[in-house]
Amino acid sequence: MAPIALEPENHIRDAEFHKAMHGKSAEKTGFRSMLNKDHEAHRLASEEYFKHWDNKNAGTETAEVREARRAEYATLTRHYYNLATDLYEYGWGSSFHFCRFAYGEGFHQAIARHEHYLAHMMGIREGIRVLDVGCGVGGPAREIAKFTGANIVGLNNNDYQIERATRYAAKEGLAHQLSFTKGDFMQMSFPDATFDAVYAIEATVHAPSLEGVYSQIYRVLKPGGVFGVYEWLMTDAYDNENPHHREIRLGIEQGDGISNMVKVSEGIAAIKAAGFKLEMHEDLADRQDARPWYYPLDGDLRMAQSLGDVVTIARMTRLGRFVAHNAVGGLEKIGLAPKGTKKTADSLGLAADCLVAGGKEKLFTPMYLMVARKPF
Repeated sequence: MAPIALEPENHIRDAEFHKAMHGKSAEKTGFRSMLNKDHEAHRLASEEYFKHWDNKNAGTETAEVREARRAEYATLTRHYYNLATDLYEYGWGSSFHFCRFAYGEGFHQAIARHEHYLAHMMGIREGIRVLDVGCGVGGPAREIAKFTGANIVGLNNNDYQIERATRYAAKEGLAHQLSFTKGDFMQMSFPDATFDAVYAIEATVHAPSLEGVYSQIYRVLKPGGVFGVYEWLMTDAYDNENPHHREIRLGIEQGDGISNMVKVSEGIAAIKAAGFKLEMHEDLADRQDARPWYYPLDGDLRMAQSLGDVVTIARMTRLGRFVAHNAVGGLEKIGLAPKGTKKTADSLGLAADCLVAGGKEKLFTPMYLMVARKPF
């Protein structure tokens, strides 16, 4: 794989685009936030994102197409979350990740337990300084801060998500423990040996090179510091020469803003190449749980554990998606929703179907857990 020429950061440009597109929509939630975007800025974000996917499919994908996505990883990811953040929060909540499900365990309880488990496996404790790489709107950071008492810095390259994360932390009385900063995780601005621990929850998959982002994490960790990650990886059963496998991988990448997803063996090699001592690794998706990690996307309401779960999961069934997406399409036609909103929702729907297929066929995992340490 060719080395990546990193995109130069331009925080002033990004802040101006954020202000133009999102305005004060960070003060709202759900559909109200979606409807309060600048239509022209939203159109530009949509075009910039979908240029990487339109008229491309698993049968025609070339190495050059994938390299073009890797070269523009930062812009691709930033615009993906400009488009998808409100839809994520509407459908899933403020923790943008999957989880395991125990018997009788509700959706949001399981999400929190997944975050607690990572903190436990890493030994995060009160008072230490922790970096959350790719923090989203801060759901996991808030939960881990409450669970452990640690001081957490969230790193994110999307201004809109940083604004929402900051507002949520203040609302929950956690501003003294949490802060959020703008930056590209491939070229972090933190000094060497800044943090006692670093974690990433389903975020470093957006990197064009896992070794590249893991090397940056290694640099900002103190000697003896611990790194824990839930990584999105294709399993080693994945065969890139198989068109069906490629279709699943490409659908996940398109619908989730990923430039270059790799296999488990490559992920393990990357963390070792970055200099870490790998203390444990396991595909948690292989655990024999009461319900599979992908069940909410599969839309099996019989697996819901509460009325609240039914409401959450009903939004993600194919019928729920059909209703919501067509409602958004109707709002687009009458000018209330910006153009491209339905296209983004449909792309997320494609990803949902491919994630379920990847999970059922054991070709993909969203929770390959690796815990590693920087040697003294």
